[in-house]
Amino acid sequence: MTTKKVERRIKIKYRIRKSVFGTAERPRMSVFRSNKQIYAQVINDLEGKTLASASSIGMEAMPKIEQAEKVGELVAKKAQEAGITTVVFDRNGYLYHGRVKSLADAARKGGLKF
Repeated sequence: MTTKKVERRIKIKYRIRKSVFGTAERPRMSVFRSNKQIYAQVINDLEGKTLASASSIGMEAMPKIEQAEKVGELVAKKAQEAGITTVVFDRNGYLYHGRVKSLADAARKGGLKF
């Protein structure tokens, strides 16, 4: 990745984080996407604690879009076990398409409300 691309994503990330904040009633679901893996966390920003998380580590055999869908389902399941039904979605500066969108759609199917 070029530095301009990284700098652009970081600018977008800060712009998003000004308005997106997770509370105990409605925590923030943050997505991190690397070239090989995708990660999702449900975070309470008031306490600074991660309430639920999931990643695609160990799912290298399947395509990346399917990995993202599995991670979305897993994080939704873990969040509901922790008593969380609604979240604020933080796409972390990534564009809302591809793996990020499929993760969000799978989390919605899993029962989370954005």
